[in-house]
Amino acid sequence: MSTIGIGGGELKDLGAGVCGDGAEGPGGGAGGGAGLVLPEGVLADLAGQLVERARAGDPVALTGRDGLLSGLIGQVLEAGLGLELEEHLAAGGQEGNGRNGYRAKVLRTEAGPVTVSVPRDRAGTFEPVLVPKGGRRTSGISDTVVSLYASGMSVRDISRHLERSAGIEVSHDTVSRITDGVLEEMRAWQVRPLESVYPVVFAGALVAKVRDGGSVRNKAVNIAVGIDCEGVKHVLGIWVAAAEGAKAQSQAFAQLRNRGLEDVIFCCCDGLPGLGEEITAAWPAATVQTCTVHLIRAASRYGSCQDRKGLCAAMRPVYTAADMDAAEAALAEFADSALGAKYPAAVSVWERAWDRFIPFLEFAPPIRKVIYTTNASRLTGRCGRSSRPAVISRTMMPS
Repeated sequence: MSTIGIGGGELKDLGAGVCGDGAEGPGGGAGGGAGLVLPEGVLADLAGQLVERARAGDPVALTGRDGLLSGLIGQVLEAGLGLELEEHLAAGGQEGNGRNGYRAKVLRTEAGPVTVSVPRDRAGTFEPVLVPKGGRRTSGISDTVVSLYASGMSVRDISRHLERSAGIEVSHDTVSRITDGVLEEMRAWQVRPLESVYPVVFAGALVAKVRDGGSVRNKAVNIAVGIDCEGVKHVLGIWVAAAEGAKAQSQAFAQLRNRGLEDVIFCCCDGLPGLGEEITAAWPAATVQTCTVHLIRAASRYGSCQDRKGLCAAMRPVYTAADMDAAEAALAEFADSALGAKYPAAVSVWERAWDRFIPFLEFAPPIRKVIYTTNASRLTGRCGRSSRPAVISRTMMPS
């Protein structure tokens, strides 16, 4: 481990190298948020040491094995452990208890492996918080492993990547234990109880690349998002299916009922054939609304590239109408227009979905902005922290 001199000597306690509350960073404000902040004098001293090492031709790697940050982290942790032990001994309660040397431990961190000397007490009652007993890695390593696994890397690829990039030796068995722990948490989240009523539920799907055995396949990821009575969005569930269809969605709806969701007032979904019937079978009193964005996409698909922009502009009066009568008049005007006559199939898209579209027109514009689409980016944009929308913005999912 590299050793960095701070203020003419090694860091021995946190007070000597880290400023307390109210300290200001180089810009005059408290730097680093809730993190530790070094005084300007210490930062200047560290910068000078880095420059001297670079000019002398010594390696100046910041992270990885023997990196400068690894050395600094080790010194700060050892100073913190020393303060913890002093507080533990000062608390008393055990006669004759005192220091009993150190034990070396290699801690895997995001900056690389860090060698730490953990102090001990004679009674063996010291339980450090900074470096817990049995702990061999920081939480950041687990987060990195989960992120790499979610991007589609195998456990052995992750192990090799960490060793090459940060000099951290993490066996594939350890990687498997980390990912298995996350999967268990996901399974528990997937079957958690739900509230009995969600006034608004969105049912949609997106296509994601899923690792299936030794290959990667495109599969449908069905997502259900609900708005509770307090107006907060929650991801109710995520299900991976071989293909997008009403049958797969019906199984998801059955699971939502089994988990306690008894009543839905308004359900917005895409235009899959038979999906509206599956929703009313699960919640007979629910009002089914076809996603307006899906209707626009389906209708504009019949237009040529040159006419597509004008086609979307011609359809706009239909879904922005004040009420159902105005929407019918706008649709008739669109059908009689030059673009409507040129692309009658686009008009037919609206006519076939009309019964599932008109519920949208009964609400005021502020409510329409909330319920008009099942687009995944809108569904999960403001979900609570407990919702865990695990598949959004992911290019590949593990099986």
